[in-house]
Amino acid sequence: MALADDTLRIERRSKTLRELALDKLRAAILDLRFRPGERLVERVLCEQLGVSRSVVREALRHLEAEGLVETVPHQGPAVARLDPAKVAEIYEVRALLEALAARACAERATTADIAELEDSLKGIEAALAAGDPRANLAATGRFYEVLFRGGGKTVAWETVQSLNARINRLRALTIATAGRSKGSIAEMRRIYRAVAKRDPAEAHAAALDHVRVAAEIARRLLAEAGETDGGTGALAGR
Repeated sequence: MALADDTLRIERRSKTLRELALDKLRAAILDLRFRPGERLVERVLCEQLGVSRSVVREALRHLEAEGLVETVPHQGPAVARLDPAKVAEIYEVRALLEALAARACAERATTADIAELEDSLKGIEAALAAGDPRANLAATGRFYEVLFRGGGKTVAWETVQSLNARINRLRALTIATAGRSKGSIAEMRRIYRAVAKRDPAEAHAAALDHVRVAAEIARRLLAEAGETDGGTGALAGR
């Protein structure tokens, strides 16, 4: 007997407890309420979040897969430290894929794509004016989603999305430095203008320059925090 069309439909009116706990813990890490290297004690997190240990464990496993949490032998889960060599590699991936997407977007973007890029920039500016870092990250993510989608780079966007939590962590780190917010929006407006003018070479160069500046700031911040090791040299050149 055939099933009715709606018999497998799941009615979902709100996020699950696991998703809510995951959102809270991720935000706390990005906001530096939990510092790199800080232990994440399940019992304490259960009390703070008001959820069961199984919910906390699921959320921590997800954050570990995202690269925001690491399991320390004989200690348990902790906020992942920023490894300079891995940070350098993330910026390398960003530079390659974002420059590729910017070039393709300048070649292929529709009028609607260009309007959406401009709208997302306005969202970033509004978030900065309001001092809302989460809204800033959301609007920034939207800008890049449109950039990749407008360029037809869906697989590249999926790759970037797999690094999204770590990219946002680095964005939150660099955007907090003095004057960086104004510099960042100016660099992104340069990308937008190149796309709007249908200038692939300029869009490619603007995207590369934007990532290079962010990478250098991250390299400097890690060095100042004492996270420097042999891998940081890669940041300086990208």
